[in-house]
Amino acid sequence: MEEAQENGRHQFPQNPCENDAGAVFVLESKGKWWHAGFHLVTAIVGPTILTLPYAMSGMGWSLGLLSLTAVFAVTFYSYSLMSKVLEHCEKEGRRHIRFRELASRILGSGWMFYFVICIQTAINTGVGVGCILLAGQCLQIMYKDVYPDGPLKLYHFIMMATVVMVLLSQLPSFHSLRHLNLASLFLSLGYTLLLVISSIVAGYSKNAPPKDYSLETSTSVRTFDSFSSISILASVFGNGILPEIQATLAPPVTGKMLKALSLCYIVIFFTFYAAAISGYWAFGNKVNSNILKSLMPDNGPSYVPTWMLGIAIIFVILQLFAIGMVYSQVAYEIMEKKSADIRQGVFSKRNLVPRIFLRTSYMIFCAFLASMLPFFGDISAVVGAVGFIPLDFILPMLLYNMSLKPPQKSFTYIINISIIIVFSGVGIMGAFSSIRKLVLDARKFKLFSDDVVG
Repeated sequence: MEEAQENGRHQFPQNPCENDAGAVFVLESKGKWWHAGFHLVTAIVGPTILTLPYAMSGMGWSLGLLSLTAVFAVTFYSYSLMSKVLEHCEKEGRRHIRFRELASRILGSGWMFYFVICIQTAINTGVGVGCILLAGQCLQIMYKDVYPDGPLKLYHFIMMATVVMVLLSQLPSFHSLRHLNLASLFLSLGYTLLLVISSIVAGYSKNAPPKDYSLETSTSVRTFDSFSSISILASVFGNGILPEIQATLAPPVTGKMLKALSLCYIVIFFTFYAAAISGYWAFGNKVNSNILKSLMPDNGPSYVPTWMLGIAIIFVILQLFAIGMVYSQVAYEIMEKKSADIRQGVFSKRNLVPRIFLRTSYMIFCAFLASMLPFFGDISAVVGAVGFIPLDFILPMLLYNMSLKPPQKSFTYIINISIIIVFSGVGIMGAFSSIRKLVLDARKFKLFSDDVVG
C-alpha cells in the first residue's frame, strides 16, 4: 500500500506544471480530506443562508421545502459525480486541478474552456461583491443600533470590510486557509443556532408581525417568484470551484472527496433547514432578503436582545472574510499563473510585489461594485441562475456521461440526462426571473445607496 501511494506521488507531483505558478503557489496539493471538508463548508455554508427564509417566501411551505430538499439531494449527487470524474482522470494519468481545463479536455472544445472561465469569473466576482456588501451591511446594522442617527453610510462600512479582505488576501495559497476555514465551520453553526433562537423568540413575541404565508395572487408573478427563489437556492448550495478544492488534496485523491462532501452536507442539513424553517415561520412573506433586517427592523425595537444578534452578526462578519478568501482563489491563480515566477520563492520580492498589487486591486474592484450596486438578495438570484446552475447542475452530469460512459439505458445515464434537461429549463427561467426582479428593484435605489435593496 505504501509503495502504491509513493508511486502515486511520483506520478502526480505536487507541482504539475513546471511553469504554472498558479498551480504551485495557489493550488498546492498538500491537504487532507478534512481540510477539503473545511474548504467545502466555507464555500457552501455561508451567510447566504440568511436569504433562505426569503427564498421560501417566494414558494410557500410545500414547494419551498420540496425545492430545498431537491436541491440538497441533486447538489450532493452532482458533486459526487464531479469527484468521480476527477478520480477517473487521475487514474488515467491526467490530474486536473481546474474546472475549465477539466471541462475543455473531456468535452474536447476550446470554447468550453472560455465558457467555464467566464462563468467562474462571474461567480467569484459575484460572491466577492456579496461578501463585502453583506459584511458592510452587518457592520451598519450594529452601528445603527448604537447610533441611530450616526453620520456613517453603508459605503463607509464596505470600505472597512474591504481593508480586512485586502489583508487576508495576502495569504499565498488555498491550503493556507485551512485553519481559517475550520473556524468558519464553527462560526456557521454558531450564528445559525443564534438565528434560530432569535426567530423563535420573534415569532412568539407580542409585537411580532402578523404571520402571512400567502403567495401572490397573479399566476405570472407567482411563477416568476418561484423561479427566482429556486435560483437563490442554487446560489446558496452552489460551489463552482469543486475541482480547485479537490486540487488541494495530496494525491492520490481516491475516496477523499466523498468524505469531505459527507462532512460538508452534515453541516448543511442542520444549518439550512433550521434557518429556512424558523425564519419563514417567524415572518412569513414579509421576511427581508437578509433575515437580520427582519429581526432588527428600522421602524421599531429589535425582537430579541441586542447582545444576541450582536454575537450572531459578529460571527457572520468573521465568516464572510473566510468565504471571500475561498472564492477569490480562482481569480488569484489566474492572475499568478503568468504574473509570478516559479523559479523564485513564493515570498520573494519578485512575487510578493505583484501579488500585493493584483490581489488588492481585485478586492477594491469588488468593493466598488458592492458600494455602487447594493442588491444582496437579487445578486444571489442572478449568480445562482447564470453561474451556479450551469456549473453545478448541468456540467457535472455531462462530464460524467462523457468520461465514464455509462450505458445509455442505465439508471445513472437516464437520471443525469433528466437533471440536465430539468435544470437547463430552470436556469433559463431563473435567469429571466432574477434579472427581471433586479431591473424592477433598480427603480428603488440610487448609486451608492445607504440601503440594501431586495
